Amino acid sequence: MPILEIRDLTSGYGEVQILWGSTMSLEESKLTSLVGGNGVGKTTLLRSIMGLTRPWSGSVWFEGKDVSKLSPFVKAELGLVLVPEGRQLFTDMTVAENLEMGATPQRARPHFNRNLERVYGLLPRLKERKDQKAGTMSGGEQQMLAVARGMMAEPKVLMIDELSLGLAPVLVLGLFEVLFQLKELGITLLLVEQNVQMALAVSDYAYVLSQGRIDLHGPSRELAKNEHVRKAYLGL
Repeated sequence: MPILEIRDLTSGYGEVQILWGSTMSLEESKLTSLVGGNGVGKTTLLRSIMGLTRPWSGSVWFEGKDVSKLSPFVKAELGLVLVPEGRQLFTDMTVAENLEMGATPQRARPHFNRNLERVYGLLPRLKERKDQKAGTMSGGEQQMLAVARGMMAEPKVLMIDELSLGLAPVLVLGLFEVLFQLKELGITLLLVEQNVQMALAVSDYAYVLSQGRIDLHGPSRELAKNEHVRKAYLGL
């Protein structure tokens, strides 16, 4: 049984429909990518799964239960966690304080010290900067902190919106390496990513979103060889 299942989800803003019946599922402890061009609805899909944008119809199932109508807070308590696009850090707070804010779900609190140790082990630069205000850090360091804050919430499923956006390639490689390590820890990952080539290289399975609809899906290696994907998204 998939740990997370999205069934025929439609959603949008005001009267503007963005998603047109999206269906996808995540296997436990796997890294799944959701790829596609700008403005096709990737962020809307994540926000609708989390409940930050209320879906118009369809349903979201987490660990075999319909969680469609639950609040984002309750979903986070269950272990469904979103690292949003644009990081949305507490810029006036230090690195350590931001990480503490990540551990607000009740299920995360008993594991605070273990998770903090894990975060500092995976991202040692954050330990070096733990007393620095988040707003004074570089873009790459802020993205590390956003992912780390998500890890502090003791996620079963960690959804990451645009991991590599605006970052230098060398930093991107480091962050993708962290994803591998999170997968090794048994965390299920859903990655929304504009860098399609990189996303397909690191993920087990991928969905291609086009104009609010799931256009293609399959094992990432197969999609990387697909003629349509190669022309439309990889520029080959």
